[in-house]
Amino acid sequence: MVDSLFTPLSLRGTEFRNRIAVSPMCQYSAPDGYATDWHTVHLGSRAVGGAGVVMTEATAVSPAGRISPDDLGIWSDAHADALKDAVSFVRDHGAVPGIQLAHAGRKGSTTPPWDDGVPISVDDDGWEVLGPTATPYPHRDGGAQPTVRMTVDDIERVTEQFRMAAERAREVGFEIAEVHAAHGYLLHEFLSPATNTREDEYGGSFENRIRFVCEVTRAVREAWPDENPVFVRISATDWLPDRPSWDVEQSARLAPRLADAGADLVDVSAGGIHPDQQVPNTGPGYQIPYAERVGKATDAAVGAVGGITRAEQADQVIRNGRADLALVGREHLRNPYFALEAAHTLGADVEWPKQYRRGRFD
Repeated sequence: MVDSLFTPLSLRGTEFRNRIAVSPMCQYSAPDGYATDWHTVHLGSRAVGGAGVVMTEATAVSPAGRISPDDLGIWSDAHADALKDAVSFVRDHGAVPGIQLAHAGRKGSTTPPWDDGVPISVDDDGWEVLGPTATPYPHRDGGAQPTVRMTVDDIERVTEQFRMAAERAREVGFEIAEVHAAHGYLLHEFLSPATNTREDEYGGSFENRIRFVCEVTRAVREAWPDENPVFVRISATDWLPDRPSWDVEQSARLAPRLADAGADLVDVSAGGIHPDQQVPNTGPGYQIPYAERVGKATDAAVGAVGGITRAEQADQVIRNGRADLALVGREHLRNPYFALEAAHTLGADVEWPKQYRRGRFD
């Protein structure tokens, strides 16, 4: 039988009730990194809405790993404890709770997007950011953050921060840990020759550039329960055709190496490394071919994201074997009940929350 959008998916010992995931989406609403009622309601409503997986936004593994001062964090036990209510609510309403573990690298220390995402100087309570080199991110406004070229000791320290963050996330009940290696943040910066011009064991060759993300994935896998899956989100391409950069074929080479390091699913996104990126189009499902290409290169499961907005479209991604999981972002912001409405559209028999059954379509 061909899998469909509402066929359960099992990875290790964890079963998702369907193939719809809430993609990680930053909320920039966590004072000092602490989750609030906003996060419980935001994540919980998507679980009530029927999604199989509900993933937190990028959650910083250290204070220096934040994008903005109000990024969600998990660099202490207190930060993890602040997420307990959200985790419990998501699980109690049938979804699998996931956390995206992240380090912003040289794209950190900025204001939130509604304040234009401009750099915050160290003198204004910003912070020095980390990168593979000391070259800062080229913000459109011309601002730049002081960027520290990471030493090998720094790399080992950040790897340990990912491991400790995974341990905290495990203790409060998350069932998926996703390593964020996309969108121009720290691990992606090491992958891409557009940003990584190092000449040591973490730069230069393909093998050296992938070393950091494989080490982080291995550390998270070691900290994670055997019965629960680890995801890794990558940018399949930098969209920088006119210079040395990361591309789909390198992503296809990376995917089996991530699987060897412990990744059970590769979550395939794109872009974010440089503001000069040339996005070919942003039509429906515009990134799905990247997931399909990566999926052909690995035995790990693959997630597709990007312009997935309709039930039929998401269903065809699964039915045609282009990906194993459909990650839906912006459409979940517009409609927390996307999954329940998709089930109605596709004629799938799903259990509605008892409180909402009188509002069903039938």
